[in-house]
Amino acid sequence: MTPASSAPKNTKPHPGVPEILVDAEIDELPAPEPTQIKTRGGLVFLGICLVLIGLNLRTVFSSFSAVLPEVTADAGLPGWAVVVLTTVPVTLLGVFAPLAPILARRFGAERVLLGAMAVLTAGLLLRPVDLAGAGHLPALLAGTAACGAAIALCNVLLPGVVKRDFPHRLGLMGGLYTTAICASAALGAGFTYPVFTAAGHWTSALWFWALPAAVVLLLFLPLAIRQHPVRHNAADGGTNVWRSAVAWQVTIFMVLQAMMSFSVFAWLAPILRDRGIDGGTAGLIVSVSIVLQMLGSFIAPGLAARFKDQRAVNTVVALMTGGGFALSIFGPTDLIWAWTGLLGLGQGSLTAVALTMIMLRTRDSHTAAHLSGMMQGVGYGLGSTGTLMVGQLHQATGGFAAAGILFLVVGSLAAFFGFRAGRNRYVG
Repeated sequence: MTPASSAPKNTKPHPGVPEILVDAEIDELPAPEPTQIKTRGGLVFLGICLVLIGLNLRTVFSSFSAVLPEVTADAGLPGWAVVVLTTVPVTLLGVFAPLAPILARRFGAERVLLGAMAVLTAGLLLRPVDLAGAGHLPALLAGTAACGAAIALCNVLLPGVVKRDFPHRLGLMGGLYTTAICASAALGAGFTYPVFTAAGHWTSALWFWALPAAVVLLLFLPLAIRQHPVRHNAADGGTNVWRSAVAWQVTIFMVLQAMMSFSVFAWLAPILRDRGIDGGTAGLIVSVSIVLQMLGSFIAPGLAARFKDQRAVNTVVALMTGGGFALSIFGPTDLIWAWTGLLGLGQGSLTAVALTMIMLRTRDSHTAAHLSGMMQGVGYGLGSTGTLMVGQLHQATGGFAAAGILFLVVGSLAAFFGFRAGRNRYVG
């Protein structure tokens, strides 16, 4: 059996090509082996499976928001439940992120990814269930929580597996992987409402997204169970990022971008519908905005790496995002495509440069992995407060005007911390 070749574990990326795929298992001893593949065709199949996993990692967020008014009205959801359902999955991305390397050391990354896809599929199937005497709320809460936990594990482990198994195709696979995640959100936003219209009920629209997750689970199952995991121990390496001022500046930058990013998935469609735009058009607008995120995510890392520091880039994309979000709420609806387009380009660029800071602000891959863990744990954990505050402000005021002011403040703070994080300094 011939394993896929592996790249050196401590090399820095070429300065002109910033690397955003971070190996969460880099501190393990012995070093994890690549996935055991017998043929080149098997390696291609593995690549397809990894990309398809990425294609399922955001539908849970955007699909729910696309039919939020219908779910709220039909299931009789109280205001607190709407806030929790839009906040919990993001919070769990931070809560479960630290568990991913621990589980991978015990069971192997491939089997943990398989288990995560099984939990994700189960969560998507559970979400719309109407429990006798209890209604939809318990299943919505439990299913959404399961999805958030599963996505957290995939978020952490998938980039490292892509990097480990495709060291000579990082540009291609990294691009496909990041595009798949953006496409996942766009598909959820764009297709959920049409499925609802065709099926006549929101439960069918949410159940629909369990189908692609189940297909990927079945495709990945034979490959993952053939792997024979080796017990690993955690080794020390890299700088203590928790004591670094630069690491905290980068992490707070990540927190602020996550506050806006996940608010797009959770609340942009309801915001547009609140402004009088019909559900199908609102879903299409959100989908196009997310597609524009892909364009921003392709352009921004290379642009950032061309400069001595990233202060200007970080500041501009943060202001674009906050301004685009606020204009989507306050600006004339005749120009709504322009406002959401600005938001999409800004948010995609902002997310990409925040992730690129991991490599640009560290000297070695071990420190980069530790900074990535810090950014995901703190970034997603605190980043969920964005969706929480939008929900609370909406419940308190009955509209989204206060949320528009919030996004102006968050965008300005992101610009400030992006400026600080963009200085040409290193963690440690």
